[in-house]
Amino acid sequence: MASQNFFLNLKPKTPAAARTFRMRWTEYLRHATQLGFAAFILYTSVAHGTAETDATTASIDALCPFGGLETVWRWLVTGGQYVSKTHLSNLVLGLGLLIGVLVSGGAFCGWVCPFGAMQDLMTWIRGKLRIQEIRVPEKLDRILRYGRFVVLAFVLIQTITLVKLWFADWDPYRTLFGLGWLFEFNLATSWGAYAVVIVIIVASLFVERAWCRYACPLGGAISLLGNLSFLRIRRNGEACKGCNICEKPCPVKLPVATATTISSDCIGCLACVEACPRHGALEVKLAPTWLDKIRGLFKRNHATRQAQEI
Repeated sequence: MASQNFFLNLKPKTPAAARTFRMRWTEYLRHATQLGFAAFILYTSVAHGTAETDATTASIDALCPFGGLETVWRWLVTGGQYVSKTHLSNLVLGLGLLIGVLVSGGAFCGWVCPFGAMQDLMTWIRGKLRIQEIRVPEKLDRILRYGRFVVLAFVLIQTITLVKLWFADWDPYRTLFGLGWLFEFNLATSWGAYAVVIVIIVASLFVERAWCRYACPLGGAISLLGNLSFLRIRRNGEACKGCNICEKPCPVKLPVATATTISSDCIGCLACVEACPRHGALEVKLAPTWLDKIRGLFKRNHATRQAQEI
């Protein structure tokens, strides 16, 4: 009887409580997943940093899917050679990420990426310290988001031109999670990388997911490919009551309440879906936007043929 009462007490008693319950447990699951991947990367970095013999353990470079994107050009044009510091594992991880993006868009950024988890941690710290969040104006936000594509293009051009992982010396993810600052600290040669990661950490304390939104080259690539994703969050305008509740928990500050299909900048955290108080207003659907365009093309062609027959 006591156990039955316990579970009955856990059951939400109102629709609002049920919505809060779903939001909380989805967030717990997401953070647990992030923590698991971050712990794995830190473990491999510690193992690599403490190994007595080189090349006996994988470095963080070999476990980065972005390295697959950086080295794929050289691998194709040379018939199997890799950019220095990359490996077959980078191509495998890159292919896995590509498949994941085509299925679920930017969910990698919201559920897997350790650097994204760090930024979520900074948001949590800001809340605990009651630091005022800096809200970037909407127009400026739209412009700054193009920074990801600029960085992506520059990194790929430099990598192809110099035939090396040029971005590795500046990559904040590699700097922070590779633990080079712990095992081989060198201010004289790495001060730029340290400065970049410190600036991003501080910026993320005031601007939620600042790196993801404005500068991450991998995020830029995922956003471009995310337009082909099969799973998309769709808003039903007839069911939506325009309360804007869905926009409040969005970590990357997307205009969810006015979109028909949520932007490919979405990181798939599902916070907006769980926050929506109207059933059917926001849903994850197997409904790629490119399929809409194909259907629209067929409809136009069909309408044209009918008009010609008349």
